Amino acid sequence: MYRPRHYDIDDPATLATFMREHGFVLLVTTVDGAPFATHLPLLFDLDGGTHGRLLGHVAKANPHWQSFDGKTEALAVFWGPHAYISPNWYTSEKVVPTWNYVTVHAYGKPVVIDDPEKVREGQARLVGVYESDATGNWSMDDMPEDYASKMLNGIVSFEMPIDRLEGKFKLNQKNSPADREGAIKGLRATGDPESLEVARLMVEILADG
Repeated sequence: MYRPRHYDIDDPATLATFMREHGFVLLVTTVDGAPFATHLPLLFDLDGGTHGRLLGHVAKANPHWQSFDGKTEALAVFWGPHAYISPNWYTSEKVVPTWNYVTVHAYGKPVVIDDPEKVREGQARLVGVYESDATGNWSMDDMPEDYASKMLNGIVSFEMPIDRLEGKFKLNQKNSPADREGAIKGLRATGDPESLEVARLMVEILADG
């Protein structure tokens, strides 16, 4: 990923937090000589791999898992809030429109998990991360055992030790403080939830200097 130094984020804690908070990912590998992508939730685990590991699953009918051989490199793209930035929000005159966004790219070699108990544990962990009081705290134990077994047999679980991480937070760091303040004000004025989140992140970057 192209990462000008102004936007390059390499702090492990920041990248780990981002991956935990934005777990719906685009996973890309090569299948039969062509790029192949799957949209899926992945869990970040600090243990395993140089930079931790990712845990997930795909449908058994999805051919993507056939490249999870521990040798073929994959790219997991995590993305966060993004928003259009209008030149009208800047105080400077010679400016152009741009797009602010945050993303993390994780590289590794996925490998299939064959152990049925680990597969079940992984699915229970995924459910536990996303269930809450608001959703009724559904559990895999709520399913009849024969149905649970059938569903688990229809997926392929995998883990991907992370060999390399790249973070890019493009939030007007190159612009003057006045231009950044103007962009923050403009984003807030839109009332759009995603724009408001971009504005919040920009405030954090501005505060960090």
